[in-house]
This record gives sequence, C-alpha cells and structure tokens, in this order.
Amino acid sequence: MPDIQRLNPDTMSEPAGYMHVVKTGNTVYIAGQISTAPDGSVVGKGDAEAQVRQIWRNIEAAIKSVGGNGISNLVKTTTYVTDIAHAGAVRKVRNELFSSIQPPTSTLLVVSELAGPDYVAEIEAIAVVD
Repeated sequence: MPDIQRLNPDTMSEPAGYMHVVKTGNTVYIAGQISTAPDGSVVGKGDAEAQVRQIWRNIEAAIKSVGGNGISNLVKTTTYVTDIAHAGAVRKVRNELFSSIQPPTSTLLVVSELAGPDYVAEIEAIAVVD
C-alpha cells in the first residue's frame, strides 16, 4: 500500500467533506481552490484578479504544507472560470507569477457556476515535491 498523506493545512480554510491536499510519493494533488481566506471568508467579491491572487496564495500554502518550495513545484493546473471575460485576470496573474520560472501545463475551462455565487474562478493543481 502506498504511503498517502491527506491534510488540510491550518493556513487554509477548513473544507467540508474533502481534503485540500493529498500526497502520495512525491506527487501532490491539490483540490480546486477558490478565493477563500484561512478564516473562510470570500476574498475579492466582484474582482476576478483579487480572487485569482487569493487562489494562488492557497495553492502555494498547499504545496508548502507538504515540504514543497511553492509554485515552482507545479506540473499541472486546471482553471475554471464562470465567464471567459475572467481569463484576462487569470493570464495576468499567472504571467506575473511565472515570469522567472517555467510554468506548468495548464487547461482553462468555462463553466456555468462554481461552489457559490461569489466565486468566479477555481484552480486545481498537481505538484511534485522532493
């Protein structure tokens, strides 16, 4: 049986019914992240860029919780937006974050809605750590 770690870092909001992070071997699976602060509040209501920035903070916290360096450990992301108009904010923040490191593979999907009406973006990720 492989060693599987399942955790909800205290630097992230408390999820209901799932784990934020699952690590098996060197592979880290990060549940879809929305713009939720550690206290559970929504960050950036009505502001796609602010939401995307919080999502990336959550992803970084998830990677660091299992000993990774941060977003440089990413190998794959899947981004969901509720309107193609939000893709510009996604690209802007992503380009800033990956300006000096190689970006992971990426998929962008437009969906009709997310976990709640205040959320306009969600990103799930896979990382590899030592």
